[in-house]
Amino acid sequence: MAGAGGGYGELLRAPHALRLLVGTLVGRLPNGTGPIAIMVFTRAEGGSYTLAAGLSAVYGLGNAIGQPLLGRAVDLYGQPRVQLPAVVVSALGMVLLVANGVDPLPFAYAGVAVAGLFTPPLEGGLRALWPSVLPRQDQVHRAYALDAVAQEIMFTVGPLLITLLVALWSPAAALLVVNALGVLGALSVVVAKPSRAWRSAPREAHWLGALRSPGLLALLGSFFFVGLALGSITVAAYAYAEDAGREAVYGWLMAALGLGALVGGTLYGARQWAGSAERRLLVLVALLAVCYLPLVLTPGTAAMTALAALSGVFLAPVLACAFVVVDRQAPRGTVTEAFSWLVTTFGVGAAGGSAAAGPMVEWSGTPAGFAVAGAGGFAALLVLLATVRVLAAPVASAAVVAVSDGAAAENDRIGAVEPGFSERHQA
Repeated sequence: MAGAGGGYGELLRAPHALRLLVGTLVGRLPNGTGPIAIMVFTRAEGGSYTLAAGLSAVYGLGNAIGQPLLGRAVDLYGQPRVQLPAVVVSALGMVLLVANGVDPLPFAYAGVAVAGLFTPPLEGGLRALWPSVLPRQDQVHRAYALDAVAQEIMFTVGPLLITLLVALWSPAAALLVVNALGVLGALSVVVAKPSRAWRSAPREAHWLGALRSPGLLALLGSFFFVGLALGSITVAAYAYAEDAGREAVYGWLMAALGLGALVGGTLYGARQWAGSAERRLLVLVALLAVCYLPLVLTPGTAAMTALAALSGVFLAPVLACAFVVVDRQAPRGTVTEAFSWLVTTFGVGAAGGSAAAGPMVEWSGTPAGFAVAGAGGFAALLVLLATVRVLAAPVASAAVVAVSDGAAAENDRIGAVEPGFSERHQA
C-alpha cells in the first residue's frame, strides 16, 4: 500500500499532472451530478418519477450522442477548439432548464438535451494526455487507476454538494452552481500547456473511426449494461429515500456508493497486475454484478448505506481496467474518440437504466428498481463471456496518443526499455 501511495505521489508531482486531474474532475462535475440534480429539480418542481427519469434519460442520451462526435472532433482539431465552446453551450442548456422549469415540457427536454449533447469529452481527453505528461507505460496505467479513483471522489462529493446546495438555496441553484464550476474546470484544462500542445496520432481514414475495432465493440457492449445498472440505482435510491421519509438519505446512499468505489479503486491501484487485462476485467465485472444483488433487500438506512458502499467497491477497478483495454483495442489516431465511445455507451446504458427503473418503482416498488441493477451487472458479464476471444486479440495498429515534441524523445528512450510503448504513444 505504501508503494501505491508513493506511485500516486510520483504521478501527481509530474508537471501539469495535478492541474489536469483536478481541472478535469471539476469540469466533469455537471456531468457526474447531472442525473441526480435533474431528479431533485424535477421532483421539486412537482414532476413525477417518470418525468424525472425521462429528463435524466434524455440528458444521458444527448451525452451519448455528443461524446463520440466531440471526441472525434478533438482528435481532428485539438482540445481547446472543441472543449471550451462545448462546455459553455452545455451550461447554457442547464440554464434553459432552470429558467423554464418543467412546464412547458418541450423546453425542459430541449434544455437537458443541449446540456447532454455538448458535454465536453474531458474524460477521454485526460486519458489521451497522460502519455504526454508521464514518460513510462507503468505510470500511464497507474494514472488510469488514479483517474478512476478521482472520479469516485467526484461521485462521493458530488451528491453531497447537491444536497448541501439544495439545503442552503434550492435545486435550481444547485444546477447553476455545478455548471458554473464545470466551465471553470474545463477552462483550467484547455489553457494548460499539455492540452494546447497535444495532437492525435495520424489516423487511417475510415467512417467507423474507433468502432472498426471488434474488441472495442465487445467492451462497449458490456459497458452498456454496467451503465444500465448504475443508472437504475440513481432512480431506485431516490425512491428508497422517499420511502424512508428523508430525502437527504438519497445523497448519503449515492455518496456511499462513490466512497465504496473510491476505496476499491485505491486498493486496485496499489499494485501492478500481472496477466491479461481482458481476463482481469472479466473477474472484476463478475464481482461487481454479485455486489449489486443485495440492494434488492432494501433494509434500514444504516444497512442500506453499507450495501450501497459494497455495490461500489468494484466499480472503479472495472473502469481502470477498462481504460487499459481501450488502450489495447483503439485503432491508431482514435484515442479521444475511443475513450469517448466508452463514456457514451456507459451514458446510454445509464439513461436506459434510469428510464427502466422509474416505471419499475412506480409499478412494483423500490426493490424492483434495484433489481434492474442486478440484471444489468450480470448482462455485462455475459457479454464479456461471449466475446472473450475477440477481446484477447488487440488491434494491430493500436495507438493511444501522439505526444508533444518535448515528450517524444523521452518516449523513444522508454521504448528501448519497454518495447512497443514508443510506437503506440507517438505519431
